[in-house]
Amino acid sequence: MQVGISTASLFGRRSTLGALELLADKNIDCAEVFLESFCEYNKRFGKKLNKVKGKVCINSVHTLTTQFEPQLFSANLVAKKDSFDILKGTLACAKAVGAKNYTFHGGVNFKKMPYTLNFDKYAKLVQDVIDECDRFGVNLAYENVHWAHSSFLGFFTELKKRTSGLKTTLDIKQARLSGIDTKALIKEMGDSIVTVHISDIDSLGNMCLPLSPSGTTDFNALFSQLAEVDFKGAILLESYFSDYTEIDELFESYQKIKDLANGIFNK
Repeated sequence: MQVGISTASLFGRRSTLGALELLADKNIDCAEVFLESFCEYNKRFGKKLNKVKGKVCINSVHTLTTQFEPQLFSANLVAKKDSFDILKGTLACAKAVGAKNYTFHGGVNFKKMPYTLNFDKYAKLVQDVIDECDRFGVNLAYENVHWAHSSFLGFFTELKKRTSGLKTTLDIKQARLSGIDTKALIKEMGDSIVTVHISDIDSLGNMCLPLSPSGTTDFNALFSQLAEVDFKGAILLESYFSDYTEIDELFESYQKIKDLANGIFNK
C-alpha cells in the first residue's frame, strides 16, 4: 500500500508537468498523472513526465474522460477507430512514465432517462479495452462514477463475471454522489481494487481536504475496510482547486493520511 496525490489536485494551479515536478520536489511517494488534453496523450509527453517524476512511483494515468472514452463503445466505426488510436497514445504515455494502471470511466449516461445496460454486449467491448491495455503492460482500472455506467451497486459484479483481467478504482466521492454505500462497494470490488481516490466533505456537504478540521469522513473505518480485502494499491488524494487555499495545505493533508494509513495497514 502506498499513499500519494493525483496531479488533478493541482489542476488550475500547475500544468501537468509542473504538478508532477512539484510532487517530486515534495518527496511524495506515488502519484496519479491526470492528463489534461490531446497533446498529452502520447509517448512523447510520457517521456517528458518521466524526466521530472524523480523518485515518485506513478501508480496510474487518468484522462479527461469525455474527450474520447465514450466513443470506444461507439457503433460508428470511424469514431471508434479514432478513439482507440487516442487510447493507444494514452497507453504509450502511461508506459513511458512507468504507470501501472489506467484509470477508466468508460461509457457515460449522457441522457437523463431510464437505461438498462446489456452486460453481455458491454463486457465484450470493455474486454477489447482491457486487451489493448495489456499490450502496453498497463491494467485497466475501471472507476465508479456517478454520471457513468458504473454508478450503481452490482455493476462491477456483473462486469467481473464477463471479463478477464479487470482491475478497479474506488472513488469515495463518486460513491457518495451515486448514493452507494462505500463499504458495500469495497466488498463488491474486492481484491480487484488497485487505486483509491479520496477526498472529504464538511458537515454542510462542501468539499474539503481529507483529515482537515472540518472533514467528516471516517478514514480510519475506510482504511480498515480496505485492509480487510487485502488492498495493496495506492490511496491518492484527489482534491479540487477550491478545497484549499495554500498548496502546503495539500501536502499537510497527504502526510496526515499517510500516517493514518501506515498505522492501519502495517499492524
